[in-house]
Amino acid sequence: MAEHIDTGKKGENIAVVFLEQKGYQIIEKNWTNKKFELDIVAQKGNILYVIEVKTRHSNYLGEPQEWVSKVKQQHLVKGANAYVLLHNLDIEVQFDIVTVILQGEKHLVYHIEDAFYARL
Repeated sequence: MAEHIDTGKKGENIAVVFLEQKGYQIIEKNWTNKKFELDIVAQKGNILYVIEVKTRHSNYLGEPQEWVSKVKQQHLVKGANAYVLLHNLDIEVQFDIVTVILQGEKHLVYHIEDAFYARL
């Protein structure tokens, strides 16, 4: 498997553990539907969270969350809409970003809550 895919999977696994420790219930991981992929779908209270995970080995090229472009945000909003419609949900949706910076056996995790708003 390509190194960037391994890095992404490792970051997503770290993010899942991190979120579970914060009381989030993980509903889906790597949910796909046609052209949409949501890294993590979670719930806490009455809110459904769509969480984009960005993993890097350093922040040399910028902070990981800077790689969630406006186009990527629109894609996540459309994917979340497809998820809600498919599951016939009537729930508030929030978009978060979890960044993971891998540093050998250690890692830094940052949770950016309400990172952007739904704009179609």
